[in-house]
Amino acid sequence: MIPPGDRTTSLGEGQANSGIAGLDAILHGGFPREEMHLVQGASGTGKTTLALQFLLSGAEAGESVLYITLAQTRRGLEAIARSHGWSLEGVTVHDLSLDDLAEHLRADQTVLRTADVELGELTRHVREVIEKTQPRRVALDSIGVIGLLAGSSARYHREVVVLRQFLVARRCTALFLGEWPAETELEGAPNSEFHSLASCVIHMEHTAPDYGEVRRRLRVIKVRGVPFRSGYHDFRIRTGGLEVYPRLESRHGEEYADFRRIQSGIASLDRLLGGGLEQGTACLLIGPSGAGKSTLAAVYAYAAAQGGGAVAIFLFEERSETFKARAIGVGIDLLPQLDSGRLTIEQLNPADITPGEFAHRVRTAVEDRKANVVVIDSLTGYFNTMGDVSLLSVQMHELLNFLSVRGVLTLVVVTQEGFMSVGSVPTVDVSYLSDSIIAVRLFEADGCIRRCLAAIKKRSGEHDTTIRELFIDAEGVRVGDAPLRQFRSILSGVPEPTDPAEGWRSTEGLARSDEGSSRG
Repeated sequence: MIPPGDRTTSLGEGQANSGIAGLDAILHGGFPREEMHLVQGASGTGKTTLALQFLLSGAEAGESVLYITLAQTRRGLEAIARSHGWSLEGVTVHDLSLDDLAEHLRADQTVLRTADVELGELTRHVREVIEKTQPRRVALDSIGVIGLLAGSSARYHREVVVLRQFLVARRCTALFLGEWPAETELEGAPNSEFHSLASCVIHMEHTAPDYGEVRRRLRVIKVRGVPFRSGYHDFRIRTGGLEVYPRLESRHGEEYADFRRIQSGIASLDRLLGGGLEQGTACLLIGPSGAGKSTLAAVYAYAAAQGGGAVAIFLFEERSETFKARAIGVGIDLLPQLDSGRLTIEQLNPADITPGEFAHRVRTAVEDRKANVVVIDSLTGYFNTMGDVSLLSVQMHELLNFLSVRGVLTLVVVTQEGFMSVGSVPTVDVSYLSDSIIAVRLFEADGCIRRCLAAIKKRSGEHDTTIRELFIDAEGVRVGDAPLRQFRSILSGVPEPTDPAEGWRSTEGLARSDEGSSRG
């Protein structure tokens, strides 16, 4: 899989790559050549950086490229380039400010409005520099200056039509930058006028959450005559340029249908689940904090890596070192699998990462590292990355569908308050997203806090519906081979003894005699 910010140059003759692999994937190859395109957005969204990557990609491919700046100085552009580790060598920069035009026209006597004269002088200078440099790619920053000088929508429209015809006649692929909301309100916003003339329109925006990093996203509004990926796509500005994370889309073609079983290595748990969990399915591990959800996920991750598979673990709520140490504490040594590369652990910060970037990391693990088991710990932490509660289930469904059609077993840890509610967002029901649900509970018996688990749901085949005791200690992870019959309503959180006169009987002996355990 191509990184989302890498430059790509091997595209069709009819398209000019943007220099940003993720954006080219959204555009299905790049910008249509010999056309005029608009990139609009508020200040700070990354328009100039995108334009520079577009030009640098062309220069790298041996094309003549030109940056006409009406808003930035050359020194400002060079500073932006240096911040990304770029050199503008190979990029012709023409700094054409309105102050220069005013100085040139100051001594002229005319009955025309100053703005009319400045606009004519501006467009003449633009045409002259294009004639002189003969570029294949042009970036003009910003189109709003032409709108300011035009004074009316009709005049603006006419000037843009003439400029477009001039560029197309010289086989230029032009990227125009514009502020949004527009700098002026004529009889309609200048950018709106531009939309009808541009071949491609990209809208960029950023939002500042109450806590955490600024979040950026873009949307392709139109590409004339060419298919593209619609909707919003997250992106990030890093040292080295924009990284764009295309929204996941359903896979076209053959889907995974083998459904091979992956076993945990704990025989009684595998029997409870009808032989194990299948690739191409999603399993929710639901329970309160401390019940053993992450430990069970580590059991499956270890077993899959031991069996020659590839495992990717994504942590939202604890450090990777803590996860590894806790696993070692219960007899699961992940270090050899980490050293071999069969298992990877990524620690994510919910305040920093966006859902689009997270989906991209999961996709990279599956497509590049061939992971057949993915652990998300936890879904509660993933939901904290989202800005809109109404999109939680939709985005998670999209991710799980992507993993399913690629034959990945997805283990999703869910911290539970209500029975099917996630964390502090009780309105989001995630049970329908899964193929299997393993509920883990804490209960009190004989003066001790004990654990139990049950297979609540399993779509692919039969499973045992009894409740079993779960043991997690330095000797490993074990599951009782006999059902817990001394209590009823255990999963409700308020267990009641079935026979108050009968004392507590642990199933630990049965668990120890079971032929399978999780010890590594």
